[in-house]
Amino acid sequence: MALKYVSEYRDGELANILIEGIRSNVFALNRLKKCENLDESNEKLRFMEVCGTHTMSIFRHGIRSILPDTIELLSGPGCPVCVTAQQDIDAFIELSQQDDVILATFGDLIKVPGSFSSLQKEKAKGRDIRVVYSVFDAVEIAAENKRKEVIFCGVGFETTTPTVAASIIMAKERGVDNFSIHSAHKLTPPALSALMQNPKVEIDGFILPGHVSVITGTSGYQEVFDKYRVPSVIAGFEPVDILKAILMLVKQAISGVAAVENGYERAVSQSGNIKARDIMNQVFEPCDTLWRGIGLIPQSGMKLKKIYSQFDALEKFKIELKDTPEPAGCACGQILMGLKTPELCIMYGKRCTPSHPIGPCMVSSEGACAAYYRYKG
Repeated sequence: MALKYVSEYRDGELANILIEGIRSNVFALNRLKKCENLDESNEKLRFMEVCGTHTMSIFRHGIRSILPDTIELLSGPGCPVCVTAQQDIDAFIELSQQDDVILATFGDLIKVPGSFSSLQKEKAKGRDIRVVYSVFDAVEIAAENKRKEVIFCGVGFETTTPTVAASIIMAKERGVDNFSIHSAHKLTPPALSALMQNPKVEIDGFILPGHVSVITGTSGYQEVFDKYRVPSVIAGFEPVDILKAILMLVKQAISGVAAVENGYERAVSQSGNIKARDIMNQVFEPCDTLWRGIGLIPQSGMKLKKIYSQFDALEKFKIELKDTPEPAGCACGQILMGLKTPELCIMYGKRCTPSHPIGPCMVSSEGACAAYYRYKG
């Protein structure tokens, strides 16, 4: 299916062909299960999209509503703001409270509630908190404000970490020593392992993230796949991309042969972006880190190497991460693991709304709760 233009990936006729393919293959799979006298409770296929952009696209285009009832799509830990632990949110807030500090952040973090405040509230109190569109903007702010310390809130997966690494290299080369970051960056494959190790999680296949896969390549998932043998397909973000990935997963279920397949060939290669990974690995190294709701995942975070410790905001300001609980009653953690859907959270749409969020899943533009509220409302 070699398409050339974006409009082709939104083509209704092509989408209908894929939908019919999904339905006919699901029907064939159900017949196969009945012939083999398998338990009917196993008839439902549970596929998890491991990307917040996929979650929003699936809702925006009404994909859940056109799938057979026997296919259930679950939102996973693919929203970088949503998986950021409460202790990191509190650290960002504490950093913003330091004297002579400019805190630079992406917009989604502004409204995420910490234990006692939020960046939005701190900004209202007069703290200098600025929304930037690129980490390089933060470096320029630091270069123009030598009497201030500029701190960037480092949040994101393999997609954004290389650019943060490049900004630190640039700051070092230019002698911008009033720039630092707090890294809450995370790696995707360890999270997939953590999901598969949880006995409560039931997943029949992964819709793997497109943007992350541009960096990791298909080979980035091989170690996890070799261990758990879960059907996996890398997908783009248009309706045809997602439907194609679902069809590929259903066909894997019929064949009984799991694989890591690339459904996003126009952007993802087997080796990925080696240069981006080299830059990332020059500045950062893996470390154990907390994920919201999931807990500590070994070697899933990215911390600055010692040679770049001068750019570590926590070290510069002598701030320690505190063991802070997540908001009482918030089901973000269970939603991120596919154990609950947003409407099953007791706070969803009541105490927790986009204007008064309790958890980050309702705040982020890629959050599952925000998607449910906006599109399913």
